Order: sequence, then structure tokens, then C-alpha cells
Amino acid sequence: MKVNEKLQDLRKLENAELEIKIKEAKEELFGLRLKQSTGTLEKPNKIHELRKDIARMKTILSERKIGGEK
Repeated sequence: MKVNEKLQDLRKLENAELEIKIKEAKEELFGLRLKQSTGTLEKPNKIHELRKDIARMKTILSERKIGGEK
């Protein structure tokens, strides 16, 4: 899925749903970091992608706070 498609999908979500997705992504990121430290992580690039997704979701939330949307 391209970045623009991800952004469109994320922007359709409500604030509460975004916060839940952020929490889930952080938990997944923790698990990936744990696997990386033990040497069992198969796709190291997944950590990078997940960090970017979290940042995108946080950016959308902050834009809505500033703009007063939803």
C-alpha cells in the first residue's frame, strides 16, 4: 500500500480509533524490538515502517487538534 493510500485511510478514522491504532502499533513495535534484541527478527525494515506509521498517525491527530476538526 502506498503512503498516500495509507494517509487517506488513516484520515477517515476518528480520533479515538487513531489513538487505539497508535497504542497497538507501539505494542507491536515493542515486540519487534524485543525480537531484534534476541536476534530472531526476520524483517528489520518492519521497525522503520512501523515508526513512520506511528508518526503519521500522531501528525494527523495534532493537525486535528490545531484545526479543531472531528
